[in-house]
Amino acid sequence: MQISKLLPSNSIVCHSPVNSKKRALEELSKLLAVQINSPDSVLEIYNSLLARERMGSTAIGHGVALPRARLQENSTTIGAFITLDHGINFDSFTDNQPVDLIFALLVPIKSTQQDLQNLSSLANMFNDLELCEKLRNSDNEQKLYQHLEQWQSNKITKAQQQK
Repeated sequence: MQISKLLPSNSIVCHSPVNSKKRALEELSKLLAVQINSPDSVLEIYNSLLARERMGSTAIGHGVALPRARLQENSTTIGAFITLDHGINFDSFTDNQPVDLIFALLVPIKSTQQDLQNLSSLANMFNDLELCEKLRNSDNEQKLYQHLEQWQSNKITKAQQQK
């Protein structure tokens, strides 16, 4: 997974004031719709994100959620990321903690192995508590993006050193 291909820098919001899961999914839907140049898709994306949440919470613990949606017209996986001013209830099964870091994915209707790998990579990334703390303490979108890219770059370097 290459974060720069998955997450354009204009699909990040730092310290959003939303105070509910539905408002967060709404904001993420808008960011994703802009990426696919389809403002009319906001409601469809939102409904898909909401339907996935109804199947079970996408909160993975430590204040992080990875919601995902599927859209027919979408041919590639894209992401949007928001940090929240205050944690919100995301019905986390793992630790029941409020969520304040949310990375949403919009995937093609026909999921591929790559989509599963992206989700796994994101879960691995957000299991790094040091990274999560840096993200929470960032004060703008540029810093958020830099922390995500730096984490990935460090991970690649470490993997190459182990070879």
